[in-house]
Amino acid sequence: MRLLHTMLRVGNLQRAIDFYTQVLGMQLLRTSENPEYKYSLAFVGYEGNPAQAEIELTYNWGTETYEMGTAYGHIALGVPDAYAACEKIKAAGGNVTREAGPVKGGSTVIAFVTDPDGYKIELIQRKEGAEGGGLR
Repeated sequence: MRLLHTMLRVGNLQRAIDFYTQVLGMQLLRTSENPEYKYSLAFVGYEGNPAQAEIELTYNWGTETYEMGTAYGHIALGVPDAYAACEKIKAAGGNVTREAGPVKGGSTVIAFVTDPDGYKIELIQRKEGAEGGGLR
């Protein structure tokens, strides 16, 4: 078994695609429309399956906002330099909600950003070539 994708419901599909591609540097891998059931999908990622898991952005036509609930945590991306990633994200108009720095009680450098729909994304600094590399 392997992880294929994570689905996020979004209030504006193009806004979400722009964030994940322009701010986080992912690629738009594919899209589909389902007029009969009134939803649109966009898959984004740094590479498609099977190389890496993807994020499925789901827009249910006419639904602009969702309640986040208390169970969802975050998506994590591996980055070579969390400090530089935060600067790049801010320069692209992204929202850094926790600046890069060591995790409390540890030495791993992390940061958090929030997408336009309020989903949290953790950036975890990892050595070049380490598994889980993300934002380039």
